Amino acid sequence: MSAVPEAGPGAPRPPGAAAPAAMRFIMVAVLIDMLAVGIIVPVLPALVGQFTPNPAEQTRWYGLIAFTYAAASFFAAPLLGALSDRYGRRPVLLLGFCGVAINFFTTALATSLWMLLASRIVGGAMQANAAVANAYVADITPPEERARRFGLLGAMFGIGFILGPVMGGLLGGIDLRLPFFVAGGLALLNLAYGFFVLPESLPADRRRAVGWAAANPLSSLQALARLQGVGLLVLVLALVGLAQFTLYTVWVLYTTFKFGWGPTENGWSLFAVGMVSAVVQGVLLGRILKRVTPQRLAVLALVSSSLAFAGYGLASEGWMLYVVIVMNLLGNTIGAALQSLVSGAASGREQGQTLGAVSGLNSLMAVLAPALATPLLALVSHLPRGDWRIGAPMFFCAALQALALLLAVLHFRRERRARRAGAPADQAVSP
Repeated sequence: MSAVPEAGPGAPRPPGAAAPAAMRFIMVAVLIDMLAVGIIVPVLPALVGQFTPNPAEQTRWYGLIAFTYAAASFFAAPLLGALSDRYGRRPVLLLGFCGVAINFFTTALATSLWMLLASRIVGGAMQANAAVANAYVADITPPEERARRFGLLGAMFGIGFILGPVMGGLLGGIDLRLPFFVAGGLALLNLAYGFFVLPESLPADRRRAVGWAAANPLSSLQALARLQGVGLLVLVLALVGLAQFTLYTVWVLYTTFKFGWGPTENGWSLFAVGMVSAVVQGVLLGRILKRVTPQRLAVLALVSSSLAFAGYGLASEGWMLYVVIVMNLLGNTIGAALQSLVSGAASGREQGQTLGAVSGLNSLMAVLAPALATPLLALVSHLPRGDWRIGAPMFFCAALQALALLLAVLHFRRERRARRAGAPADQAVSP
């Protein structure tokens, strides 16, 4: 194989030589991206409330905005993943950074709900480039190291949610629109960083043409389900994603209704979530994987998450949420464990489309979550503060995680039987 020319930041680098540096580059890019996203989390519901006459309308419009944001990401994720398989990861990442910046500045300048809705559609489509970041990591990482490196990437997400929501809560206390301007500036910083520093990870000989089927998110999900060794894990991923996005959708409104929290309190609670996630994925995950397999870790993580969601719903005082957050250490490893298993089932030429399909599946669950979560929360929003019934969305999440646990156990048992019988694992778990 001929040497790859070092013509500039866009030139592909040899994976063996450039992997540590490239990994640092993509981790910083993801950190800045998630920091920008985290800043707006505590203030977006309040910004929506500026355009609505009452809490019921606020909940409905916030649910609609979350729905359209997720729908845009759902349709964009497999296409961006497939485009990155054809043209390389770097140009698609840069396109995403540019779109995210436009979204934040437009949101900051919004003068109506419809303008706010349109800006979030653009943001949802461009935020789907998280799948490309995952494919970038897969390009530069041998299969046996992917779980650990996906964990490091998850740690960057966690750090983004350590700093972002606190900044958003403090900035939102000054002006609700200020966090969006700061987030837009961070997105522009990410664009400049990627343009001048980020190398390409996908060599030309590993690229492939894009067909129309790649732009169809449903066909990409079908391809994901057909991968050998995935089987029921598709349903596990879907249930886990639906629970996580239900939590993401209702957290701020839930804590407002149940504990009377505002942007600052929500910022600090998300700070705690991010801190625990960063410690687990950045420090503990590698050590855990030396002792247990990704399969066993996925099972333990699902047990922990099921109990944690029940704890969130039963909490009668705000401080109890912090106890649950700290105790749910293993729950923060679900994404890395499942993503490692799915990535290991795909070939080197299919990483972008496969992980794009995973992102698309998550986005589909994010589309469903607001449609399910906000009406459920609205049914109990009239109850007095501290009432355990306000936790209905959290109990729903706990049930989803428990079902995912049962399916995961069934999948791994069938997979073991298939290996002993010498049959392909996906044949053993297909219905």
